[in-house]
Amino acid sequence: MKLENCRVVLVRPAGAANVGAVARAMKNMGLHQLVLVQPRFRNRFWVRAMAVHAGDVVARMRVVENLADAVADAGLVVGTTSRAGLYRTPLGSARELAPRLVAAAQSNVVALVFGPEDHGLSNEDIKWCHQLLTIPASPEYPSLNLAQAVMVVCYELFLAAQAQPQSELGPRWAPARDVEFLFQRLRDAFLRIGYLHPQNPDHILFAFRRILGRAGLEERDVKILLGLARQIEWYGDGGWRILQEKQREAGVTAAPEKR
Repeated sequence: MKLENCRVVLVRPAGAANVGAVARAMKNMGLHQLVLVQPRFRNRFWVRAMAVHAGDVVARMRVVENLADAVADAGLVVGTTSRAGLYRTPLGSARELAPRLVAAAQSNVVALVFGPEDHGLSNEDIKWCHQLLTIPASPEYPSLNLAQAVMVVCYELFLAAQAQPQSELGPRWAPARDVEFLFQRLRDAFLRIGYLHPQNPDHILFAFRRILGRAGLEERDVKILLGLARQIEWYGDGGWRILQEKQREAGVTAAPEKR
């Protein structure tokens, strides 16, 4: 299986040498799409120097202003994290998820998102990720160098691609930009009916992101859920009164009064 649809996204990388080493690791494993989000360096000398024979990866490298632009067209966005927590529940290790990611990459752009060297992905970054993976390491010092982390993940993808026979194309997932638009509409709808806490609406919404991220959403799924969001907004804006009146006219037991 091919890895040409796999994209490595580095969020706010600090070191040019690290980025060059990432490019080299990618080419070693057959990946060629590299995107930088707000790199914290200007001089690219060490990028080219450390890339060695991966100059073509560096030449095609894109630089964007935000993570949204880096993953907008991706059908699957996978973040990497060394921490577990409220908003960070990895589905599994790089080895466990690699076969699934390779299969998805036959029909979709799969974005692999790595955080800054000093503190990893923020919660704001995590919200763009449909799934999370982790790299098992010694609890004594589990934090890997950026290029090392990229190499491990790319290596697992390479092995999985070699092991899997070419098969029929799988489902094509909705691009991340459409999924994020859906979540914003759901957020507005849930706020309208008081389902989310106004001081921390993203708390519950992160759970929805995790649930739907595990399932994967096709375009038709997004359209159905957008319809649900619109209906919730309509109901919250007083549509329940219209619905209640129609039910009375039809002889249907009225819905309970809104409280």
